[in-house]
Amino acid sequence: MMTKKSVLFCGPSGSGKTTIVHHLLEHNPQLSFSISATTRPKRDNETNGVDYHFLSVKEFKERIAQDAFVEWEEVYADRFYGTLKSEVEKIWESGKAVLFDVDVEGGLNIKKKLGGDILAVFVQPPSLEELHKRLSLRNTETTESFRLRIEKSDKEMLYADRFDKILVNDKLPNSFLLAQKLVDDFLAT
Repeated sequence: MMTKKSVLFCGPSGSGKTTIVHHLLEHNPQLSFSISATTRPKRDNETNGVDYHFLSVKEFKERIAQDAFVEWEEVYADRFYGTLKSEVEKIWESGKAVLFDVDVEGGLNIKKKLGGDILAVFVQPPSLEELHKRLSLRNTETTESFRLRIEKSDKEMLYADRFDKILVNDKLPNSFLLAQKLVDDFLAT
């Protein structure tokens, strides 16, 4: 059985971290995705319990009171995100390494809380201009939520040096190869 290892991919919205994480999950059966909990509305293409555990604000706050989270934060007003302890334990008990795809603050909190056997990778776009372009091409945001994402992303870029590795996601095929090498090297230790 594998030790309790975790691999964490963080970066601002639009950095490509989720695309990289999905690629790693397809090619690495020893990894299992930690499904985050959130209070944000479910998008049409998302499934509860697969993409996120969608909770009401009341349910989320009850779980906070029960100390059910490894980490959580209120990203925007009444928009909570968090990592359930039960989710992480379930993955470790299955003998796999946990693969996290969380925002930067959540990632730093996980790194602090779990310590030890964790690889924390910051996925960085080649430039802020490219990041802003990627976010606008998504076309999933209102004008206000887009503005908030841009502000948050710009701030998150300042945290890159707090992670173990920085992966600049310029060309996706190269990023897939780099991410795979980082994971292989970490899991081999």
